[in-house]
Amino acid sequence: MSKICCEIEQNLKYLRLLSRDFPTPETASAEIINLTALLQLPKGTEHFMSDLHGESEAFTHILNNASGVIREKVDRVLGDEISEQQRAEFSTLIYYPVQKLPALLQKQTDLKGFYLQTLSHLLDVCRLVSSKHTRSFVREALPAEFAYILDELLHAHYEEHNKEAYYSTILQSIIETKQADAFIEALCNLIKKLAVLKLHIVGDLFDRGPRPDVILDELAAHHSVDIQWGNHDVVWMGAASGSPVCIASVLNTSFAYNNLEVIEDGYGINLRPLATFADEVYKDVDVSRFFPKGDENRGNCQPQRLAQVARMRKAIAVIMFKLECEVIARNPEFQMQQRAFLQQIDFEKWSVLVEGKPYLMADCELPTVDPKNPQVLTAQEQTVIETLCRSFMESERLNRQVRFLYDKGSVYHIENGNLLYHGAVPLTEDGTFAQETFESNCYTGKALMDYCDRRARNGYFSQKGTDERQKGQDFLWYLWCGHLSPLFGRSKMSTFERLFITDESCYKEKKNPYYKLIHNPEIDLMILKEFGLGETSHIINGHVPVRAAKGENPIKGSGRLIVIDGGFCRAYHEKTGTAGYTLVYNSHGMSLRVHEPFESAAKAIEQNSDIVSRVNVFETNDERILVANTDEGREIQSRIQDLKLLVQAYHTGIIKQN
Repeated sequence: MSKICCEIEQNLKYLRLLSRDFPTPETASAEIINLTALLQLPKGTEHFMSDLHGESEAFTHILNNASGVIREKVDRVLGDEISEQQRAEFSTLIYYPVQKLPALLQKQTDLKGFYLQTLSHLLDVCRLVSSKHTRSFVREALPAEFAYILDELLHAHYEEHNKEAYYSTILQSIIETKQADAFIEALCNLIKKLAVLKLHIVGDLFDRGPRPDVILDELAAHHSVDIQWGNHDVVWMGAASGSPVCIASVLNTSFAYNNLEVIEDGYGINLRPLATFADEVYKDVDVSRFFPKGDENRGNCQPQRLAQVARMRKAIAVIMFKLECEVIARNPEFQMQQRAFLQQIDFEKWSVLVEGKPYLMADCELPTVDPKNPQVLTAQEQTVIETLCRSFMESERLNRQVRFLYDKGSVYHIENGNLLYHGAVPLTEDGTFAQETFESNCYTGKALMDYCDRRARNGYFSQKGTDERQKGQDFLWYLWCGHLSPLFGRSKMSTFERLFITDESCYKEKKNPYYKLIHNPEIDLMILKEFGLGETSHIINGHVPVRAAKGENPIKGSGRLIVIDGGFCRAYHEKTGTAGYTLVYNSHGMSLRVHEPFESAAKAIEQNSDIVSRVNVFETNDERILVANTDEGREIQSRIQDLKLLVQAYHTGIIKQN
């Protein structure tokens, strides 16, 4: 038997399945031709963002303007035809067609002329952003109701006079049938969809900012997205699974930023039982150290409301510290015994041991803490946390979004030679991979990251009431704040110290040696090799804000590692001097877009204001990167080989044509 026949026989089951989609040698050959042509196109544009932290308005705008790419396309296509002000207005229409179009229509005296010009300009921009894609890819992206017409218009050849008249007639018909508004909206959305092929979110969608739920809805509607979990994400994943300690943790953080909107309005969590309990038990208790941090433009900032939030925060914080004692006791392998703070308090001296050193406590009013059994919940506290657990587990929207995080997310991701993760690959001071022991097994490097990914899934998907689910939920909490958690990367989370101790010397959260060592290109290469990558690859990292205002460079290790946490969260703008980064990887190379602060969507729509983004091109390629050079290209080449084998199977009669 010939070599080709042997190969066909070995893959016969798969080839028969493939023949259902390509029932003749002609159809299989046509697909080979299409795929071979696709390999020669420039690679699609990838955008990388991290640490969005609930800043939904700024994120939505950057998603709409493709980190400034769409405005660049508008300027390139229409720069000689219309003024800068008109281009700004036209760009805003693309970003917010539903909101902007009615305002533009009100100003028109020649409605038909406006529609013709707007449709024509949108088609011109759309042709440019679609030029990287095959016609079949663009067809798949088209809205079904306008697919045929848009396909015709986007592939117009205006050099023929009769063709120009033909397409002009189509535009006239769109206007006359009162479809122009819907058509403009469809074109705007198509431009945004085609401008960025893939979106990578390198962790921390939750906390600090007001509406992470809105961001997750946007991501769920995106055509191609992956997410690398941050520690602020996994604690919410644990909360959705019903973990009491994770629920207490996310509420403590939300109250710290006076961010109740996402809890109550976003996810429909009932906070009334907690508020009632806090108002009763902490009514005459000192809560001065528990008042929310400051953005006066967010949340209800009336003194009476802030005082209630402070009471709620103290109530849930005490519950949280009690629950942490339980988790730490259940999991000695976490090596966090010194973090069980309620058991470290000397209630006669009102001092607490922090890393073996006693500190006087600034807040000694703990009405629900029994000095003999400080970790035990009172009956009222138990009722409150049980009610909250039910509310989190029954929130349809929260659990839908958490399932999306599991479906699209992971601890790390590798694509097109880039290694993406949020926090750190834990290292020792001497530059070797730190070792952790869980369930009597030792893990380092990639194996540790893989293990963390598996355990994170157990916490949500294991059967309710099982030991495996309990351990998985505890591990989600460990990933949130554990001293060697790859998603956290610090020695401790000093929440207790900041709330109960005035001596700031105990606040310091020592970073893992990773953050000092990544400036060394050899260390970065060691990490890349651990994940099967080489010298031309990159690590794309989030988690620790780059203090650009103090001269810190986000590009480290001679260009091998890029930190893309530029302070997207409004609370970090002053520290970082920027309002976030977008890393852009296209066929020409890599560039970092540095964003300026965003005021509001309302101002953007009304005044055509945009997020100003400076572009730092730090790596260019001598030749354009083609689809053939990407992971997708390798998959396509493998599919071409399968199709060639199918054609041979038809020609030899091993598989019959349908």
